[in-house]
Amino acid sequence: MRGLMLLALVTSAVANLAQAREQTWMLSGSLRARFETVDGHARVGVNSNDAIWSSRLRLEANGPLAAGWFGQAELYDSRAWGGDSGSPLSANDVNTLELVQANVKRRWSEPFGKSSFANLQLGRMTLNLGSRRLIAADDYRNTTNGYTGARLDLHWGSGVDLIALAVVPQVRLPESKADVLDNRGEADLETSAQRLYGTILTVPNGQQGLASQWTLMRFEEDDRPSRPTRDRDLTTFGIRLFKEPKPGQFDQDFEIYSQNGQNRASLLPNAPSRQVKATYVRAEWGYQWKSAWKPRLSVEYDWASGDQAGATDTRFDTLYGMRRAEISPAGILAAIGRSNLSSPGVRLELEPSRNVDAFIAWRGLWLAEKTDSFASTGVIDRSGRSGDYAGQQLDSRLRMWLQPRKLRLEVNALLLVKGRFLTSAPNAPTSQNIRYLGLDLIRSF
Repeated sequence: MRGLMLLALVTSAVANLAQAREQTWMLSGSLRARFETVDGHARVGVNSNDAIWSSRLRLEANGPLAAGWFGQAELYDSRAWGGDSGSPLSANDVNTLELVQANVKRRWSEPFGKSSFANLQLGRMTLNLGSRRLIAADDYRNTTNGYTGARLDLHWGSGVDLIALAVVPQVRLPESKADVLDNRGEADLETSAQRLYGTILTVPNGQQGLASQWTLMRFEEDDRPSRPTRDRDLTTFGIRLFKEPKPGQFDQDFEIYSQNGQNRASLLPNAPSRQVKATYVRAEWGYQWKSAWKPRLSVEYDWASGDQAGATDTRFDTLYGMRRAEISPAGILAAIGRSNLSSPGVRLELEPSRNVDAFIAWRGLWLAEKTDSFASTGVIDRSGRSGDYAGQQLDSRLRMWLQPRKLRLEVNALLLVKGRFLTSAPNAPTSQNIRYLGLDLIRSF
């Protein structure tokens, strides 16, 4: 009841502000209702079967302030029902009445000549940077990633873009399973014990639509009295060469990350410190036809290093990257991610009309290092005797506007056929093949 009252007050306050600014402020948002079910599981320590209902309400206000500044505020209310102590629910699924964005922005036109601009953003914000494989505002997951600090965007008339940021990632709360199951409200934590800063430079290459992207990101974290960490101190350098899909053309997306630094072997304060040296590679080639339904066929490959024996940690850390757009659904499945993964795939995308789009994708699943835990599952065989073949995944999605720009249906379905590793590793769940279904109904306003 307290949450509903607070939500009503926030909505009323934003509406009154819009009227006071003579309708120059804009209020928008969406309400998503979701049903997820999973039959069988690849993750360790969770129910083999689950059915979860969840909701996500977003309210966003944008408008002018004074002297060329603009304001932005965005409220998230993410809740879930139907889970128990064995359900894979966490702060990734529940974040009640959180002001994820609350910032001010300033734009300067043509500071470097014709068609150039500069943008400055200060405060709480979400981030979608580059390919979104390292830093993203996750949209499929019931909650998103928020950051507090400063972001600067510079754009030159030649098409060159530079992004620089210095932020602290918001730690989503509550973290205890009991509080999550109770949908308990708790303000997210902003702390300098976690720090993220870096730059992304994008440069167009010639007239063929090719562009290169250069990424340098630093992530640092320290223990707090009530929140132990692995004291990660990571520098990630990435190079990307890509060409966006267009009808009648071939496209490509090749990206490689090199990750170095140090961390601790566990959360224990006396755990030994280790050097980090990890790698991630993404390669994708596609072609989109000009015919009806705009079919695009692509082949893709993802390789993320796993941890090898020895004093150096070679397991890649994807930090705040998204997974749904390329790898696998998040939500209560969240089994396949960019760690200890070797995965070739084929994808077919279709757009039957302006209101309907769909894809179906196949992936083979192998471990990059057979003595490390596979992807996000927690399944591990230190001896390596279970091999490196994890299985095959068939993934699909259908999105349909039932009422253009107002009401959309989304269906996500996945079948994961377990291979030898996921059936014979010592701690592998005993369930057989995995079937996942997610049904979303999204109302935008």
